[in-house]
Amino acid sequence: MVSLKTKKVGDKTYYYLSHTYREKDKVKYKEVYLGTTVPSDIIGIKSKFLLDIYKEKWFTVFDKIKKGYSKEQRIMPVAAKEKELERFASKFTYDTNRIEGSSLSYKNVVQLLERGVSPKDKPLWDIKEAEAHKKVFYEMLSFKGDLSLGITLKWHRELFDETKKDLAGKLRYYRVYISGSLHKPPPPEEVEMRMSELFKWYSKESGKMNPVELAALLHLKFETIHPFGDGNGRIGRMIMNFVLHHNGYPMLDIKYTNRRDYYKALEKSNVKEDETAFVQWFFKRYVKENKEYLEM
Repeated sequence: MVSLKTKKVGDKTYYYLSHTYREKDKVKYKEVYLGTTVPSDIIGIKSKFLLDIYKEKWFTVFDKIKKGYSKEQRIMPVAAKEKELERFASKFTYDTNRIEGSSLSYKNVVQLLERGVSPKDKPLWDIKEAEAHKKVFYEMLSFKGDLSLGITLKWHRELFDETKKDLAGKLRYYRVYISGSLHKPPPPEEVEMRMSELFKWYSKESGKMNPVELAALLHLKFETIHPFGDGNGRIGRMIMNFVLHHNGYPMLDIKYTNRRDYYKALEKSNVKEDETAFVQWFFKRYVKENKEYLEM
């Protein structure tokens, strides 16, 4: 918990932000001086202060994960790597589509994508979107360029070309609402401008920012804009994994079973206009899902 504290020296009052936290078996203390008055943007300063602490704590862990992952990739036979990638593709496709309402079970997805067996008594659009997601996923892995609005629209079009042709590959020109959320995505007249700004921000920060932080913030900012009539979550999680994969980090599958915490973190950051809540959730989830690489 970040606290606002004061120190008096004579007739003057000095303001500080302080934070005490436990790391393993040690209690650590951080403090930053604010001045002789409380700044008007104190909420933003608190968020940055807390995020800087998280970075100091987590970035070393991310480096270890990358190192362990790289080591595993070097020693694994090609056939084993292909099999593991196929397993991840099926799991990622199941979870990302299930979060958005797909009726396919994990078993359905594995049989469909790995064995070519279509499930019976399931909607055709769920089957088509699972097949399309796998295709776009592998295209994302092999893509040699960098993220842009153009490639994002292309992937969205390929994902929905057989099921939702009227919105496939098109930015929304109408208002959308997120069920159960207090967050209101920007009006349609702002979408193209906001997306242009997003990819300018990405180009500026790519290569400077830690890739795990970049993936988290890109996903959050994309979901905040909600640029499409449908498929925002799926494309948002796809570009998140593009950043991780193309920087040599293991990808992240946000599980359907974790969807409530995931939504809660997105909601908190959007409503409070504070990126820290989602970034903190993302960092913890990323480490938890990749802890085996810390032991290599």
